[in-house]
Amino acid sequence: MRTPFIAANWKLYKTVHETVVFVKELRSLVKDAGDIEIVVAPPFTAVHAAAEAARNSPIAVAVQDVHWEREGAFTGEISAAMAKEAGAEFAIIGHSERRRLFHETDETVNRKAIAVLGAGLFPIVCVGETLEEREANATLDVLDRQIKTGLDSLTGDQVASLVIAYEPVWAIGTGRNATPQQAGEAHAHIRSRLRAWFGGTAADLCHVIYGGSVKPDNIHELVMLPDVDGALVGGASLDVRAFADIVARSRQSAV
Repeated sequence: MRTPFIAANWKLYKTVHETVVFVKELRSLVKDAGDIEIVVAPPFTAVHAAAEAARNSPIAVAVQDVHWEREGAFTGEISAAMAKEAGAEFAIIGHSERRRLFHETDETVNRKAIAVLGAGLFPIVCVGETLEEREANATLDVLDRQIKTGLDSLTGDQVASLVIAYEPVWAIGTGRNATPQQAGEAHAHIRSRLRAWFGGTAADLCHVIYGGSVKPDNIHELVMLPDVDGALVGGASLDVRAFADIVARSRQSAV
């Protein structure tokens, strides 16, 4: 059975001081949560401080993005090795905001996934359709393309170690979220593709989580779905008690 996985993506929020205050309070609220994986993804400037504040707790730290090269003339970028040195254990890759605002593609997601794994970090690979694609009944085709290209050349063992976050683009920051039926269908499809393309062990071990307006009042119905292993939480993760509540409700649902 896969351990529930709850991650907080803070995007362009929280200073170093605010990050440390949050993590210290969160660790007191989740101190007995050894049966769930908890990850926070602060801005780059606060990654090291977050990792230090989370030391010897159930909380791990992620970066929100990396470049695929180890070093070079890439102003404003950081490498996966730099992220690991700062204290990160995970890296979010291919978030819809990165795809939409910064023109990332399935091919760049693949290059980043390879770089992240090569640096000894765990990728959180984001996939999901736009509203136009959903209305055109193209959701499953979009997921196929994003998974097949984004995970190209990865081994079954590598896929088993990563996290896939299904985040319907139309549900991110909009207050809307996929219905249990929509989320369940997408997650089951992702799991079936992992099984077909990377083997049964990879499909059984890979965490597939949901992202898109996740809140304390809808997390239970999401994680009760058989192929939903947790959540990538945006706005609700900025409030420490709301995020801790999401963690607690996910643990209860897993019992």
